[in-house]
Amino acid sequence: MEWLINTLRAYPEIAIFLSIGIGYWLGGKSFHGFSLGAVTSTLIAALIIGLVGVHISGTVKSTFFLMFLFAVGYGVGPQFVHGISKDGIPQAIFAVVVCILCLIFPVIGAKVAGYDLGSSTGLFAGSQTISAAMGLATDAIGRLHLAPDKTKAMEDAMPVAYAVTYIFGTVGSAIFLAIIGPRMLGINLEKSCKEYEATMSEGQETQEKGTAWHRYSIRAYQVDETSEIIGRSVATLELAQRENRLFISRIRRGKRIIDATPDEVIACGDIIAIEGSRAAILALIGQSQQEVEDPELIAVPVEGVDIFLTNKKWANVTLEQLAAEPFTHGVFLRGIKRGPLGVSIPVLPGTKLCRNDILTITGMTRDTKRFAGEVGKADRPGNAADVSFIGLAIFIGTMVGAVVINVAGIPLTLSTAGGSLIAGLVFGWWRSVRPTGGRIPEPTLWFMNSVGLNVFIAVVGLNAAHGFIEGLRTLGASLFLWGIFATLLPLVVSMYIGRYIFRFHPALLFGCIAGSRTTTAALGMICESAKSNVPALGYTVTYAVGNTLLTIWGMVIIMLLS
Repeated sequence: MEWLINTLRAYPEIAIFLSIGIGYWLGGKSFHGFSLGAVTSTLIAALIIGLVGVHISGTVKSTFFLMFLFAVGYGVGPQFVHGISKDGIPQAIFAVVVCILCLIFPVIGAKVAGYDLGSSTGLFAGSQTISAAMGLATDAIGRLHLAPDKTKAMEDAMPVAYAVTYIFGTVGSAIFLAIIGPRMLGINLEKSCKEYEATMSEGQETQEKGTAWHRYSIRAYQVDETSEIIGRSVATLELAQRENRLFISRIRRGKRIIDATPDEVIACGDIIAIEGSRAAILALIGQSQQEVEDPELIAVPVEGVDIFLTNKKWANVTLEQLAAEPFTHGVFLRGIKRGPLGVSIPVLPGTKLCRNDILTITGMTRDTKRFAGEVGKADRPGNAADVSFIGLAIFIGTMVGAVVINVAGIPLTLSTAGGSLIAGLVFGWWRSVRPTGGRIPEPTLWFMNSVGLNVFIAVVGLNAAHGFIEGLRTLGASLFLWGIFATLLPLVVSMYIGRYIFRFHPALLFGCIAGSRTTTAALGMICESAKSNVPALGYTVTYAVGNTLLTIWGMVIIMLLS
């Protein structure tokens, strides 16, 4: 054990992997349906491991934090553009209300407990998990012109009180917003998120009239002596079902498999592989023809792919006109998305295409490649992430977030964290309307999201463990209890205000509260509980407001209590 402790102290990076290893393992366990989840479990593990005296550079924490926030923004960027037009202003007003509550309750607790200015500020900053507020509070204390020793005592008390209250401010708010709060309101987060996703897609489904354009299957049928298609060419048969877009791809004749060229004539006993809707296939070959199992015949490379329409030649052309072109042979259109909101356009014969439309097509790989080469650029799924895009996008976002604007002596800033989140939103939306670069595969996005957050949480726990114990020893358990009071009361009141006054959708409500409180750990646990990133749609606007106001409150609390 002594060797292990000395090794962790000498190589503190090992403690991070131990924390997340235990955290993910423990978070995957459940007891009567209750599970702590990876986030909370990682924090608890890190707090225990950190007691041996491990210290991790803050740069590590910040790096993974920025990666996590970018991934969150990237994942919900397209939906955010939809949601902001509907809920943006109410969310901003709600964030102001929450921030006021987050100031009132810590002030009440500090007054009742009789804490000095330093401990009071630490109580506020820790319970609301806003360390930046201590910077403004320190400046405000310095302007009170107190005796140097008294000023120093207050400044020293601030981080200790922060360490004691921060633990519950992080863990407590996460557990409340992800588990307890929804149960108090009778909300099933997972179900609510699914309902919200359905609402956002309402009215955008392809119309029934256009179903023949995008239903796709490939089947094998044997041609017997009673079939009316014997002696007819492939081109003639396809032309007969031109409106339904039916194609004969391959033919088994005896033991040979041949490609179905336009001039090929169907013979009795042939087994033909036909692409198209089932109704169109039966209309062509008749109900009496026998469908056969021929895996080799129908084992052709088939793919679904998004095509970004860049060739202006095909702008303002109807789908019916486009279907007459030879390069559309074997291609089935499943959907069209248009504009910055990615609105789904009905797939109908008379639908006109516009430049920059995104066409989702299905067909044999050879056909989709031919179509993409003529129409625009294909966005094919792959395992490789565009790392250059990720790095530059986070760089741009954090540079914008680092800008500080002083208004009447008050520094206003998005912070690098807010900048990274907004960069994720912007570039995630951009990717959805310009799918020619910036690909981040789902596994990579999961890694950035889940592991990024949990490494951040592990570093927080490892570094805060010693200060937490020391704070309890010097200031007593009462400060920890006041921290619980200052953390939970604003959340409880905010929850009911958001639900019954602002009437936020349950899928967004807890994300709005987490954003107003700028508690990222809570957002991670909410999304984990909801099994969806939809709650993050409520986090973005409120985070921008909350990050600014809660930081300013560091100065305001000194003004109120002095």
